[in-house]
Amino acid sequence: MDSGAISPQFNPGVKDDRRASLARSPIPRTVVPLSGYEPGTIVISTKEKRLYLVLNDGTALKYGIGVGKQGFAWKGTQTISRKAEWPDWTPPREMIARRPELPDHMDGGLNNPLGARALYLGSTLYRIHGTNEPNSIGKAVSSGCIRMANPDVMDLYGRVGVGTKVVVL
Repeated sequence: MDSGAISPQFNPGVKDDRRASLARSPIPRTVVPLSGYEPGTIVISTKEKRLYLVLNDGTALKYGIGVGKQGFAWKGTQTISRKAEWPDWTPPREMIARRPELPDHMDGGLNNPLGARALYLGSTLYRIHGTNEPNSIGKAVSSGCIRMANPDVMDLYGRVGVGTKVVVL
């Protein structure tokens, strides 16, 4: 698709951490008891639509997330293979086949569907990423990726590194 053909709604917008951090998650971040996992592990409950970052003291930071819609949910263990601030987005062929109006590529920015940060999971197409649709948090709406409100994904991004274990239940 040539860039002149991209609809104005696909303008990536600016890369602005301050504006991204002002977004509110409909599900506030909390600290909860959690055991059975090594500190530093990310545990994702797709059923609960929550992500847990296991801490050192038998607790975890609990974040609200959006998960894969029916037919796109998955389970398994991966590791964070890459991290990106204001990631570019290149929709997979399968997604473009389902939604031909999507651009072939979109630079990072406030209007980009991947939001302010992305944590890439192994060699899969899946990511834990921000969203420009905070109303999708707590719902099953994605094509398999884990969505977080931008302030939450920015917080998580600063707490974990490449190689972090991610368990998706």
